[in-house]
Amino acid sequence: MAEQGKGLYDSQYARFRDNQGTHQGYEFQHGPAGSVPPPVVTFMDKIKWWTLRGWRRKKILAERDRYQQDIIQIKTAHPKS
Repeated sequence: MAEQGKGLYDSQYARFRDNQGTHQGYEFQHGPAGSVPPPVVTFMDKIKWWTLRGWRRKKILAERDRYQQDIIQIKTAHPKS
């Protein structure tokens, strides 16, 4: 609960300001909650329905396959014991 006369997050902001100079990297135990969106292949122009069989689709599929292979390699390189 917040202290009376203070905002809801004032204690967290104060702790952040106190530890601001001593921060030593990412705190993994306090990672972001929820899902992380997948990386997106972006183009200067929007993709049109008539280009779905073109080079852009091939590029998107190649990026998807590359990410899948990276995930598979991570899983096979570090098997659970």
